[in-house]
Amino acid sequence: MENAGVLLIVAIGIGSIFGLWVIFYFIPVGLWFTALLSGVKISLLQLIFMRWRKVPPQVIVRNLISSHKAGLQLHRDELEAHYLAGGNVNAVVNALISADKANIKLDFKTATAIDLAGRDVLEAVQMSVNPKVIDTPPVTAVAKDGIQLVSKARVTVRANIKQLVGGAGEETVLARVGEGVVSSIGSADSHKSVLENPDSISRVVLEKGLDSGTAFEILSIDIADIDIGKNIGAVLQMDQANADKNIAQAKAEERRAMAVAYEQEMKAKAQEARAKVIEAEVEIPLAMADAFRHGNLGIMDYYKFKNIQADTQMRESISGSGSGKISKGSKGDSKK
Repeated sequence: MENAGVLLIVAIGIGSIFGLWVIFYFIPVGLWFTALLSGVKISLLQLIFMRWRKVPPQVIVRNLISSHKAGLQLHRDELEAHYLAGGNVNAVVNALISADKANIKLDFKTATAIDLAGRDVLEAVQMSVNPKVIDTPPVTAVAKDGIQLVSKARVTVRANIKQLVGGAGEETVLARVGEGVVSSIGSADSHKSVLENPDSISRVVLEKGLDSGTAFEILSIDIADIDIGKNIGAVLQMDQANADKNIAQAKAEERRAMAVAYEQEMKAKAQEARAKVIEAEVEIPLAMADAFRHGNLGIMDYYKFKNIQADTQMRESISGSGSGKISKGSKGDSKK
């Protein structure tokens, strides 16, 4: 019996503790008392309703206290609606307090819109107070004299609160600055003028209004470093010369191949002509035989023809031997 009584007392104690925890969880009396002492009017019933709406009362009450102490008038319903929409209530309230202290115009609607758009509204306010310096990657450009220049710039920007929703980010600013540097260097007559006056690039780029449509306001563009790269003009001329040389060599090789082909064609025609001569010479004995058969050529005519051939060969041989003697005589005279 004594053990049963002890167990009953323990069970009652545990149940009482659990009941008190449930009561204080759904009825945050301590939080309500803190808000009351801080000058924030909110009822216990509203705190209970927050629990049922899945809104943490600590977040809402603490931010109401912070805004009240900072002199801002925020409503509980607005904070709850922003929390239920998936926003960061702490960041919005801190951003509103920071903007108020820095004399930056920022209302609750704009702050919540920036936060729900996925941007850090507190960081944006801090960047409005303390501008940010962005280092651009090396930008390569070529002046009109063909010399390549590699420059690095530092862009000082601050957040533009009015254009944070829908405005372009840092990547767009860097791309526009790089484009402006390239066009500025490309319009210079000589790379020496760019090296002598690098601030001319900054002036030209700033005059183009590169921050339009972005979430930032460009305060300054400073050229941090300029290095001389390749002589692009000379490289292009060398490449063009090599290309022209290759084209000329190709055309010369084409003409040589055509000449070789024409020579081979002429040789083939000469061989063809010789073959036709041989064919014609073969027809002579056949024609003579046919003339014998038909009585158009007699034996005496044939011998006369042979005698004429023999006389012709003899004259040719005598003429050749005579020229040889004359040549020998001329050699002897020259020796004398």
